[in-house]
Amino acid sequence: MKSQEAAERRSRDLSDIVLIIPCSGIGKAFGSISREATYCVVEDMKKGETDTLCLSSLVMGDEDAIRSVKSHRCIAVDGCPNECSKKNLQLLDAKLAANYRVVDVLRENRTLKPNAITFLDEDGLKLARILAERITSKIDELSERGTVR
Repeated sequence: MKSQEAAERRSRDLSDIVLIIPCSGIGKAFGSISREATYCVVEDMKKGETDTLCLSSLVMGDEDAIRSVKSHRCIAVDGCPNECSKKNLQLLDAKLAANYRVVDVLRENRTLKPNAITFLDEDGLKLARILAERITSKIDELSERGTVR
């Protein structure tokens, strides 16, 4: 069902959509938090106002994905300080509106210690929610300034 919803979102006019590009840190808790925060925003908090693309499609040179990041505001969400999502968006001359790092959220919330990787534990989910709220606030800010819509 989710793939059908994603296809429907892409088939609409996406001129006012903010793309959220999470890192691909597969097998790493911080990458899982990055992706979970993105899904919270895209599927729940800002459904219809946001969408996501897989970072690997950009890295592999997918023309449709590259065209999308060049024509829409983007938010990079990185798990680690290497900032792969942000750097790849910058290399593609994408419209980077903001970038977030899971490690920064973790530093600010030191009592939360995610342990699970494949399926986030309670602390990992809490961190993802905090990050999702920050991303949502940024989208609201962009909308208020008239840079979205």
